[in-house]
Amino acid sequence: FLMIRRPPRSTHCTSSAASDVYKRQKDFGSRDNRGNWAPHKLLEPAPIWLFPPKPKKILAWIPAFFFPYNILFMISSLIYWFLAIPPIETMAVLSWDWIIKILVINMVLAFIWYQGWEIPLYVKRKQSTRFKYNYQFPQDLKKKFFWFRNQTLDNMARSMLFGVPIWSFLQVLMLWTFSNGYIPWISFFENSFWFIFMVLMVPIIHDFHFYCIHRLIHIPFLYKWVHSVHHKSVNPSPWSSLSMHPIEHFLYFSTVFWHFIIPSNPIIALYQLHFAGFGAVPGHVGFDKVEISENKTFDTHAYMHYLHHKYFNVNYGGDGLVPFDRVFGTYHDGSKDYDSKLKS
Repeated sequence: FLMIRRPPRSTHCTSSAASDVYKRQKDFGSRDNRGNWAPHKLLEPAPIWLFPPKPKKILAWIPAFFFPYNILFMISSLIYWFLAIPPIETMAVLSWDWIIKILVINMVLAFIWYQGWEIPLYVKRKQSTRFKYNYQFPQDLKKKFFWFRNQTLDNMARSMLFGVPIWSFLQVLMLWTFSNGYIPWISFFENSFWFIFMVLMVPIIHDFHFYCIHRLIHIPFLYKWVHSVHHKSVNPSPWSSLSMHPIEHFLYFSTVFWHFIIPSNPIIALYQLHFAGFGAVPGHVGFDKVEISENKTFDTHAYMHYLHHKYFNVNYGGDGLVPFDRVFGTYHDGSKDYDSKLKS
């Protein structure tokens, strides 16, 4: 007989405030008989696509568009540009000196960022299973199809051995191309309107690009030989974000090529890469909310992509900023009605 394990009660509640957080998760969501936690609030499309337009909803949504991730990656790309990028004259000539420097910097930053999520949530398990979609932790499950029979080590190795180097290769190509004047370089002072427009377009470009390449690699042949690597992580964690086949890494980070076609700026293109490389983590964090103090949490916005890992053939887009999933009938808002549609 098949026995279904129920999730263990959350532990490590060392204070009444932490205990209150555990109780509050029931206000935000609930667990089913298999131990999977789901938020009560259903997913909604970005209000910019609502018709007739609803200005109040759009105004209320704007802060969520910028904070915390978009503004964070804007800032990270600016700091990176001024502290880590070599002079333009240097980048105009391909040289191992600055190429290796870019690779090492990206490796260090990626490791710090990914481990910054992994350690508190999956190593120390500071909030145990509170707000965690799947009550199990990947480290506790030994699967033959993972390298070292360990999902975390497998995901980490694929990310650092293939993901970050391919990201860095495309970044170097982008910087070299801009430095040689092979593609248009707009400046903020000469065309501030277009510059700001392109900055705002980065998340939209990412969502559009991600949806397109994601549907492509779900074609059976490509899924079997390429995308199935990523989908082995049914219960994703931060390091699952870049756990991909090298071909998928290239397709994923090729989002930077949009800045070869559309007049842009290397800082904006760098922001596009940061959005892809660092921004992949929130969608794979596995928790709906992260506790930042004893009585405060922040939303990860991970649920839409978590549902894709759970069901495989829904929510191909990143976070629904571009409404292709709704248009093409692959949208899942987390409701039981959509579950029924999948089973029918």
